[in-house]
Amino acid sequence: MNLSIPLNPFRTFGGAKVPHRKHTASSASEVMPLPEKVRIPMQMHIGAPCKPLVKVGDQVLVGQKIGDSDAFISAPVHATISGKVTAIEKMVMTDGKSVDAVVIASDGENTVSPDVRPPEVHSREDFVKAIRESGLVGLGGGGFPTHVKVNPPVPVDTLLINAAECEPYITADHREMLENADRVIDGMFTVAKYLDIKRIIIGIEGNKPDAIRLMKEKLAADERNKNGMAGVLTLRAIYPQGAERVLIQAATGKQLNPAKLPADMGCIVMNVTTAGFISDYLKTGMPLITKRVTIDGSAVATPKNVIVPIGTGLEDVVAFCGGYRDEVREILLGGPMMGIAIPSDDFQIMKQSNGILFFGKKEAIKKRLTACIHCGTCVTVCPMHLEPYALEQNFEKRITERLRKLAVMTCIECGSCSYVCPANRPLVHSIRLGKGLVRKEDAEEKAREEALKAKTEAAIEAVEAESKENP
Repeated sequence: MNLSIPLNPFRTFGGAKVPHRKHTASSASEVMPLPEKVRIPMQMHIGAPCKPLVKVGDQVLVGQKIGDSDAFISAPVHATISGKVTAIEKMVMTDGKSVDAVVIASDGENTVSPDVRPPEVHSREDFVKAIRESGLVGLGGGGFPTHVKVNPPVPVDTLLINAAECEPYITADHREMLENADRVIDGMFTVAKYLDIKRIIIGIEGNKPDAIRLMKEKLAADERNKNGMAGVLTLRAIYPQGAERVLIQAATGKQLNPAKLPADMGCIVMNVTTAGFISDYLKTGMPLITKRVTIDGSAVATPKNVIVPIGTGLEDVVAFCGGYRDEVREILLGGPMMGIAIPSDDFQIMKQSNGILFFGKKEAIKKRLTACIHCGTCVTVCPMHLEPYALEQNFEKRITERLRKLAVMTCIECGSCSYVCPANRPLVHSIRLGKGLVRKEDAEEKAREEALKAKTEAAIEAVEAESKENP
């Protein structure tokens, strides 16, 4: 098996040439003063929500665990400031689900919990356990619990560090490399050590030459890289290079079957900031309580990269950035390609927040929607080889059988199709709703099967009971 570092990325399909608009690339991260309160939702990850471990009136300390779950796919939640729990209330998330949120009023002391101490890690099992206790999830926006990712069911040989950051505006990961290159490199070598990984590839888009240069210099000087197991791969600056399947193909040449996981291809894909956090956590024991977030958009007075306690309200973050200079017409959690619009700044910074965009009148202009002209442009840019126009049409007709045949669940919702559509069709929105139809049908079918199984088992038990009574 050839585990050398590729000199150039392998060819990938599709992608859109989006404007980068990295206005804050040269803006060093600024630590925001403590907010007066935080509201911390019990679900900031893919998987099961946590249950609050505190009650109203409790005094909590920084780093104290305040939420947890017995579910395998979940991640604990910690207090990000010290103070008093003033409420446990319901918070509506971007997917419409309501989850518990712990509200903490700051005491201004920011006292650290005595439970915060470096974990003892001597084995892979210790490492996985420590990562779970840290509350770490994918910090690139996905929010998948990292302890599950670093415990793959099959051996892997390649760690892919995702530093593409291909969304316009967002520069948080770029700043992580420039400001914390040493901890990023230490984190990725630590992961490789405990998972017995033989190759590390850092994928960075070519529009970040300063980060590429710095990471190469750091790797060349690192004693752990004497055998050249780690290297930097300069990716084409075309969206969505940071998508997991696209990055795997660009770095290894392997196409990821939609039915398989990256581990099945011998890979683990990890965000660059996630790798950096692992290094810090193993040294300090401080769980995931802060997040670097890019604040940008024409409505914000001073766009910045800001490090804030998780659970901080968006209104507080905007105030730290000088407030609004224009009427806010649109707020996006994330970048303009995959970001989710929210109705107001009455929302919180989450673990997976990497960018919040506040658009004014000019940027939020709505384009005129027309009928599909069947040009096929959406097909040419889809990195998953799908037919977005057909997926939209079959969603509108509610034909779930066709949606399945067209592989609707394969869509990574990157937004390339919507971006290039000359008719301005809401393709990604329709595909998301189409996925919902398929999931609903699957759930109903599963419920029918379970009901039939239960009915059959009950009938068998009744027959057996009758046979015993009347042999």
